[in-house]
Amino acid sequence: MQKYTQESIATVHKPVLLQECIELVTSNLPQNATIVDCTLGLAGHASAFLQAAPTATLIGIDRDPQALELATERVANLGLSERFIPVHAAFDELSSILDDRNISKVHAVFMDLGLSSLQIDEADRGFSYAHNTALDMRMDTTQSLTAQEILDTYSEQDLVRIFRTYGEERFSKPIAKAIIKRRGENPVRTSYELTHLVDGIIPRAHRSTGNPAKRVFQALRIEVNGELDKLARTLPQAALHLAVGGRLVVESYHSLEDKAVKSFMNTGLTIEVPANMPVIPQDAQPFYRNITRGAIKADEQEIANNKRSASVRLRAVELIRDIPKRWQESYKKSA
Repeated sequence: MQKYTQESIATVHKPVLLQECIELVTSNLPQNATIVDCTLGLAGHASAFLQAAPTATLIGIDRDPQALELATERVANLGLSERFIPVHAAFDELSSILDDRNISKVHAVFMDLGLSSLQIDEADRGFSYAHNTALDMRMDTTQSLTAQEILDTYSEQDLVRIFRTYGEERFSKPIAKAIIKRRGENPVRTSYELTHLVDGIIPRAHRSTGNPAKRVFQALRIEVNGELDKLARTLPQAALHLAVGGRLVVESYHSLEDKAVKSFMNTGLTIEVPANMPVIPQDAQPFYRNITRGAIKADEQEIANNKRSASVRLRAVELIRDIPKRWQESYKKSA
């Protein structure tokens, strides 16, 4: 396992769209606000938020124990510990985390859904096809399910499902068949072996740029960590705990995440009444304000400085009035 120092963290870890995120999260905060960073990582965004909002307290959530330890040390070195609460948990435990601390409302919830530098750069974590390593892919190293277990035990039908649903891979079926076929005498054991298997199946004419196995790796990572299910449960929890004037700010990195975030935010941005209705009832009025007006993307300079920003989509809404009861009930059921 790679040994990180605080100096190397600052060099290796480049928060995506940092200035834009700082503005969105901190520009509307009241005094003594509470910020929740649901994806603490190495605290690149979190430490910047605390520095930009000198009276705010930040709750930093991460399911990766190593990341949490390094982030806590980083915040301490910056002299910000008194306003920082680290929590080892998955972000879909948000309501419980706040309830345990008797916090009913917060003023900003931030989510950076991309992999952290720690997860990508640690060769033995198995997230990257750039390293020949065991197929782990756990964000929380204390959980049992790994990518290797999925490849060894899932049925062909289930492998096809996750490759097709989470990776949007059109060759899901032949890839799944090949994995099943190899289980007997020569099972797939490393990232290079999986990449080689996929490389032999996808026709050259049907490849996009980059590694041909990237969609399969994405699908396995999402399945191992339950990412989309956790996201779908967390977004309504975040909304229910926002104070009026509070903001939900989310960075997504692939179309499935962004689609889920956009769909959720649209629940409070649209007016659901007939087009010819002369007076719109208060309960049918939008309860979010669209701050970003669509998604903010990285410009050429940002991408040149940080290649991981190429696919980012940054969206933010502000709660402008209490969430109507019917939506509160819907959110509670989803959470």
